[in-house]
Parts: sequence; C-alpha cells; structure tokens
Amino acid sequence: MPHFDSAGVDIAYFDTGAGDPVLLIHGFASSKEINWVGPSWTRTLLDAGYRAIGFDHRGHGQSEKLYEPAQYHTRLMAEDAKRLLDHLGIERADVIGYSMGARVGAQMALLFPQAVRSLILGGLGIHLVDGVGLPQSIAEALEAPRLDDVQDPMGRMFRAFAEANKADLMALAACIRGSRQVLTREEVARIFQPVLVAVGTRDAVAGAAQPLVDLLPDGTLLDIPNRDHNPAVGDKVFKAGALDFLARRP
Repeated sequence: MPHFDSAGVDIAYFDTGAGDPVLLIHGFASSKEINWVGPSWTRTLLDAGYRAIGFDHRGHGQSEKLYEPAQYHTRLMAEDAKRLLDHLGIERADVIGYSMGARVGAQMALLFPQAVRSLILGGLGIHLVDGVGLPQSIAEALEAPRLDDVQDPMGRMFRAFAEANKADLMALAACIRGSRQVLTREEVARIFQPVLVAVGTRDAVAGAAQPLVDLLPDGTLLDIPNRDHNPAVGDKVFKAGALDFLARRP
C-alpha cells in the first residue's frame, strides 16, 4: 500500500484505473477499504472508466495516528486531500465524500476550488451548516474502559465498529473532538462546482438534504430510499445516481 508525506503526516492511499480521476474521501471511524473498496465503489468507478483514488484520513486505517484534537481540523484534512492530488500530479478531480468525508470535501471545494471538478456529498445535508451530525459523546464512548461501560446507543455503535476494525480508539476520540467544523451559509453559496447531495431518507445523522441543496448555486438532490446513515454508503441508488451525475457534469 503506497504512502505519501502530507506536511509531516504519513498518509496511506490507493490509486487504480485510468480515465478521469475521482477522489474518494471516507467517513469518521471508517477507512478507504471499508468505505469504498468493500461496498464496491472502486469497482463501480473502474467499470465506468474512471480512475479511483482513495486515502485513509489521518488517525484512520493505515495512516499516521495523531492524538491532539487540533490536528484533526477539517481544513487540515482537506489539505491532506489536496496534497495527495499534488503528489499524484493531478490538477483537478471529481470528489466523493461521505459523512465526515463530505465535510472535508466541502472544505476542499472552498479552499482549492480549481482542484475540484465536481462534488458529491454523501451522508451530509444541512448539518454541514446547522449542527455537526455525530455527537461529541462518541469520544467518551471511545475512551471508556470497555464497550460494556458505554450506555449511549450511538456511542456503543461506533465503539463496537471501531473495535471490530482494530482502530486506534484514542486517535478517533481526538478526531471527533477536532473535526466538527461547519460552514456558513455564505461559504456554501461560494461553492460554485456542480454538487450532488445524496442522503438516505431514514438518515438521522446527516440533516435534511433539500435545505443544503437550496443553498448551493448548482446543487442537485439524490434521495437514497429507506436507508439510514451507514447502510446508505453502499446503496445501489447512491452508486447509480453518482455515475449519472458524473456523466452529466461539465
């Protein structure tokens, strides 16, 4: 698995296929394999003629683990994404982010607008602006001595998920404390690229999708029927909608 240096932080990534590049940005406590390879996103993109690029966020997967919340500011993770494109010699890519990865993708579109051809925000609606989605209580669940000590249902879910994936619990706790930045409505209005907002109709984490679409200059809504936050990631409606969006963007 290749790695690169992102301003002193070791980041693991994959780069496969040819054609127009699509940068995949995974969600909190996930990884490039869990979010994109396992649910067949990479295969879907390759079969459609795209080049699929993904990386593990700092603190996740095979990337370097950091333990200060300030090291997980969304801007820093957006800079990791841009440095990966620079490392690969890619001037512009379509970007697909899910949940926290969508938050990072939105920051990337603002900070590096010429590097983002189009943007797909999966699992993130108006909570990009109002609220932050996942509660900070998840950090306490990750720091608890044992899973059995965690009473909060969402905290238990993420703690069990992280343990099953042998994740670094303290790095993830620092991440969720440091990566909860929102955008203002004025900032969202400056995202000029075509944007697809794809949210499960049963998603209780993302916030409503339509209000975010209404703030975007070139936003499109994709409802993922009968899906909650995590199951929506690999849904066939999401994949088909993303491919249709990529085929139609300028």
